[in-house]
Amino acid sequence: MKRFLYLLLTITVLNSCSEYQKTLKSEDIAAKYKMGEELYNEGKYAKANRLFEPLIASYRGKPQAEKLMYLYSKSLYEVGDYYTAGYQLERFATSYPKSEKLEETSYLAAKSYYMRSPIYSKDQKETKEAIDKLQGFINQFPKSEYLSAANELVKELDFKLEKKAFEIAKQYNTISDYEASIKSFDNFVIDFPGSNLREEALFYRLDSAYKLAINSFDFKRGTYVPLKKPRLEQAKEYCDSFKQSYAASEHIEEVNEIGVVIDEEIKKL
Repeated sequence: MKRFLYLLLTITVLNSCSEYQKTLKSEDIAAKYKMGEELYNEGKYAKANRLFEPLIASYRGKPQAEKLMYLYSKSLYEVGDYYTAGYQLERFATSYPKSEKLEETSYLAAKSYYMRSPIYSKDQKETKEAIDKLQGFINQFPKSEYLSAANELVKELDFKLEKKAFEIAKQYNTISDYEASIKSFDNFVIDFPGSNLREEALFYRLDSAYKLAINSFDFKRGTYVPLKKPRLEQAKEYCDSFKQSYAASEHIEEVNEIGVVIDEEIKKL
């Protein structure tokens, strides 16, 4: 019995594949449209997409064109071709501004850009583009059912930019380029005032300022240049600011120790 059922299933699959290949090669656009829609509804988006693609030009200007473009664009999104999907979904929104699918396709178009955003360590050009697209959607559809989801995507992308900026500043600290680190963390604090990484940023800014000050000399190429005291005073300012803002920080013990050393060094001068 099991062997019979397996044989029957195999024959059904082979016939289905044969019918699909036959339709795919056929010149009958109506048959392609019908099978493509059936496959789409079954969740077989890649197969449906292959049938839809050659139909776009044939149905242009016809009543079925809007639905075909919608199914074609959605199938691209569902198979993960986000570059083409983003383009086609935006094209749909432009071509059919009064469509009942406008809000959905506009959201998915913006989300396609989000899906293309790389990890934070890589160039973030596409992340910034995705934020712009999602913000454009939010502005256009402020009462959308997708509003909450769109805001969450923007929040996630914003954090990716924060993480990128933070890691660059921290890397300067790691390689002992303390001046660059301080400047980068200063910019970070200004650019991302509400960041969850603010505490860590202020700590590493202090650490950079402290190490820069301690290792400073007041002579440069034989010429007296007053560097150490102003740098120590700057580090002390960062230290006091950190203690005031994050008294319960896991770094507070180290910060207190840094503060003691800074005060002693200032007294020596």
